[in-house]
This record gives sequence, structure tokens and C-alpha cells, in this order.
Amino acid sequence: MEFQEEAYEQKTGYTGAKTYQSGQVVQANATGFGAASDDFMERGIDLNEQLIRNKPASFFFRVNSDAMLGAGIHIGDTLIVDRSIQARSGNVVVAVLNGEFLVRRLQVQEHSISLLPENKKYGSIQVAQLSDYSTWGVVTFVIHAL
Repeated sequence: MEFQEEAYEQKTGYTGAKTYQSGQVVQANATGFGAASDDFMERGIDLNEQLIRNKPASFFFRVNSDAMLGAGIHIGDTLIVDRSIQARSGNVVVAVLNGEFLVRRLQVQEHSISLLPENKKYGSIQVAQLSDYSTWGVVTFVIHAL
């Protein structure tokens, strides 16, 4: 079989002219099989779907203290905080104490509330009856960069 240049140019339709239109392209009716891995493909991971339980009540905080190193929370980490979760003793919480946001482990005893750090450099905070205190939300996830 001999290759003919003229016949090839006619099939492609494009001769290099600036007046070329997309309708001049010869179309192929291509069908085939998908890749074998397509049968096992899942949709992508949506981190909002995985990490946010209650979207209207969830907030992100950037950590700027090393008070919770023992809990795996480092300076620069991002906390996901859910305000709809009832705080319980043992939860890591964002607390507001005298107008300052703190991240600490909540300890509730019969007649007292304490905010415990996870770093020996810091002392625990006993919440006095007269102090302006509230538990702002419960930390649900920590996003930690490597």
C-alpha cells in the first residue's frame, strides 16, 4: 500500500490556512473499554464532609500557644471546634476566661471547674466563681502540618 500525501491532506481537512473552521475536522466514532481501575474508583474525599459534624456550629481556630503539646496540638495547627457539643470533663475545649480564648482540657469536679494544660510549663487554671468564664466550644479535630 502506497502512502499518498494528497489523500492524507484531504482527510484531515486542515491545510494551515487561517480560515480553518472546526467543522472541517474529520470525526472518529471511538468506543472502547474503561480502565480496569474505573470499577473501583470512589469519589474524592471531601474534608468538610469528613470533619464537620454540624456546619453552622463549626469554627476553625489557629493555635498560637504550646500549652497543649501533650495532646498533640502544636503552634500553627488548625482546630475544628464545634459549639453544638456539650462539653464534658476530659474534653479539649476552647474556653473564654476573662475575655481571653484558651485551649485546655476541661476538668469538671463536683464543686469546681479546672482548665488543664498539656505542657508542664503551664499551670492549671481553677475557674473562680467570680471570674468571667464560658466554654466556647469543644475541639473535635486538629489539623497538623508535617
